[in-house]
Amino acid sequence: MSEVYVGDSESLEAALRRFNKRVQADGILTDARRHEYYEKPSERRKKKEAARRRKLRKAVMRQKTRRDY
Repeated sequence: MSEVYVGDSESLEAALRRFNKRVQADGILTDARRHEYYEKPSERRKKKEAARRRKLRKAVMRQKTRRDY
């Protein structure tokens, strides 16, 4: 659980920005989205493999564009 203490002279907007940064850093929202619904292990593996392929394809495209110069 993320907590942010608000100082006496601190504005609510500044505290809210700090809280949002803390939540983002802790990964609370990404974890909640991941657990929003049940995902079968096979689906999880397929997604992971697809992400790996996308990353590899992107790296290859970057490599090709670097050679052109």
